[in-house]
Amino acid sequence: VQLVESGGGLVQPGGSLSLSCAASGFTFSRYGMTWYRQAPGKERELVAAIDSAGGSINYVDSVKGRFTISRDNTKNTVYLQMNSLKPEDTAIYYCSAIRREFNYWGQGTQVTVSS
Repeated sequence: VQLVESGGGLVQPGGSLSLSCAASGFTFSRYGMTWYRQAPGKERELVAAIDSAGGSINYVDSVKGRFTISRDNTKNTVYLQMNSLKPEDTAIYYCSAIRREFNYWGQGTQVTVSS
């Protein structure tokens, strides 16, 4: 099982980044997918979640209207489009796959929002 995040980096406030998470080793289309983030000194926080078919999506209040989660089950990939980024969005972003008692995590990708 492998989840590999990419697309992080340094961006100025107000800018955009697009994160990807490529999955392998399990039946991606049967798993709900989530994006979490963890800022220095803070607990890991659920940012966005999408069900296996992409029909149910949820966001933490702080990113509603700015972030968009999506998935392509033909490519075994989940995405997080982040717009209007703020310094407080700075964190390591992790994708996670969830189904019943199974929960897989990627290694994370750093997002830094700074001028």
